[in-house]
Amino acid sequence: MNLNVIKDNKYATKNKKRVGRGIGSGTGKTSGKGHKGQKARSGVSIKGFEGGQMPIHRRLPKRGFTNINRVPYVVLNFNRIQSLINNNKIDPKKIINYQTLFDLGIIKTMKSKIKLLAKGEIKTKINIEVAAASISAKEIVEKVGGSITILENNRLVKTPTKKSGV
Repeated sequence: MNLNVIKDNKYATKNKKRVGRGIGSGTGKTSGKGHKGQKARSGVSIKGFEGGQMPIHRRLPKRGFTNINRVPYVVLNFNRIQSLINNNKIDPKKIINYQTLFDLGIIKTMKSKIKLLAKGEIKTKINIEVAAASISAKEIVEKVGGSITILENNRLVKTPTKKSGV
């Protein structure tokens, strides 16, 4: 077989329908759209129109709710941190911050918010900066001897200090 002999199967290709090209074409004059009426006009779509009865998308009940104030968090568990420490990818003596986690590819952007959860176990003392942490995660880290710093908008939350009486 030669390349110059290869051709498509019979009826494998079909020519485009050329409308409005005379009465002999079969699709002349009204171009197959019939006479007048809404569907004969251009720019009209009546998807979902059911001829006077209530459309199905209005008959069926609405379900669900989307909270526009939802804050998406990147979840970080103890078992992941411990495996990174065991593989010498994180130095437990240094503070584990957003830059460290970004460099390791755990978060995609520096604007991501991280929530520390207590899944798995941590055996090493760590100091970590996150946007949020579960109560049990805080207890476990403090029990091991580490500390959790809560950040807001990736900046340290300043706690109000008492002013001395003036």
